[in-house]
Amino acid sequence: MMVPHLRTVVAVEVRKLRRSLAALLAVAAPAIIAVFMFFNVVKMRNAVPWSVWMNNMAGLWGAFMLPLSITALTALMAQMEHAPKSWDHLRALPVPRWMLYAAKLICTAVLVGAMTVILLALTLIAIEAAAWIKPAIRPGGTLRLALVATILLKMYGAALLMTAIQLWLAIRFTSFVPAISVGIAGAFFAIVSNAAWQGVFLPWQMPINMLASVAWRGEVALMLGMGGGAFASVAVVAHLSRREVL
Repeated sequence: MMVPHLRTVVAVEVRKLRRSLAALLAVAAPAIIAVFMFFNVVKMRNAVPWSVWMNNMAGLWGAFMLPLSITALTALMAQMEHAPKSWDHLRALPVPRWMLYAAKLICTAVLVGAMTVILLALTLIAIEAAAWIKPAIRPGGTLRLALVATILLKMYGAALLMTAIQLWLAIRFTSFVPAISVGIAGAFFAIVSNAAWQGVFLPWQMPINMLASVAWRGEVALMLGMGGGAFASVAVVAHLSRREVL
């Protein structure tokens, strides 16, 4: 009976998301990168290889927009319950408490995954639109779409630990300030210390390590992001489920 109950809780969470800004954020964040890429391609005088544009897109996403998007998204997910003070009502429902938080985590992870897919699609559309306007600057070389998709997928996996941490902060504290502050600070240090090897162990910097020239950095960051994310997800759900007051 546990699985049907969880499916129902997730379905309710999805309905709430339709009335929130989370869906808008899931499109707006990738769209910002796509628009930026469009204008950068249009202003070029000569053609630039596809690999350069795809690397730029992935770099902007992994270093900056992905951490900030997860910070904003998790805050929105939590504020859907904090703002109307509905946690007491939810916890009184005849379903295991852990499912309430697991549903939040599942929906957040799915939305981040959707953002990744939207990013790739909108970026390709933006570059093609720019090339249509100025055929002379159409990217050269081969578009290695499978490789680009693999890198973005790895970034998504490496961001799971960050996602769990940010969601825990957003739900644990009624005010959105702690979660937003930590997310901004993490993104800041991820950018300014991009070349530091210690960044492999910083959850907010793990995604950008998928573009590291040194192979071990990407491998370690991915392992820590996915493994730590799985462990942190269980710990977050267990911790929040035991708390009587939020």
